Amino acid sequence: MKLRRSRSVRLIAALLVAPVALTPMLAAPAYAQFGFGGIVYDPSNYAQNVLTAARSLQQITNQITSLQNQAQSLINQARNLASLPYSALQQLQQSVQRTQSLLSQAQNIAYDVQSIDRAFQLKYGSTAMSASDTQLITDARARWQNTVGSLQDAMKVQAGVVGNLGTNRSQMSALIGQSQGATGALQATQAGNQLLALQAQQLADLTAVVAANGRAQALQSAEQAAAAAQGQEQRRRFLTPGAGYQPGNAKMFQPGN
Repeated sequence: MKLRRSRSVRLIAALLVAPVALTPMLAAPAYAQFGFGGIVYDPSNYAQNVLTAARSLQQITNQITSLQNQAQSLINQARNLASLPYSALQQLQQSVQRTQSLLSQAQNIAYDVQSIDRAFQLKYGSTAMSASDTQLITDARARWQNTVGSLQDAMKVQAGVVGNLGTNRSQMSALIGQSQGATGALQATQAGNQLLALQAQQLADLTAVVAANGRAQALQSAEQAAAAAQGQEQRRRFLTPGAGYQPGNAKMFQPGN
């Protein structure tokens, strides 16, 4: 009996001690913790910190990339707003001024409506029947001088326009080079505008030549028409019968000689 009681007591004690021994094993975390010199190393916490640092690094990288894109955008905007460092305006204005100066040197009859009206009323209108022969000759000479002067003016304008061709060629080459080497939209636009200005200057020269030639041709035609009208008047005067010959007393020698 005593032996059985002793075994029962030991069995009960073993059952009571077993939960206490198993409790630390059941309460241990999923990852083991290790200690080094009093510092506790937690693998789970370390992995979480690594992920957090990686995400932060990715955010910083994204921010750097965004800043780089913004900086490049500002650089592109600065290039697009940069002004063209070359201007052909002064040379083009000088060419136009030379052509205008030649046109302003028109002889006798200027490029002016009032001047043209006055000249045609005085010199190119119908020949007055009361005008003297001397006046008819003077008017004819004035018309001839106007025609010769207009031809000379036209040739001077043509020579001036030909002289502008060298300047136009050099300016065209320079502007095309500036357009091809433009760093931004504004520079390309300004180069294109100056090329258009060059074309406008060439059209102005062409207009001047056409005007000068047209003036010369108009004065030639007007001179021919006026000469025809004057010829008719002179013919009329020649064919109009006069008073005829009237005899008078002629004395060849004075008395006493």
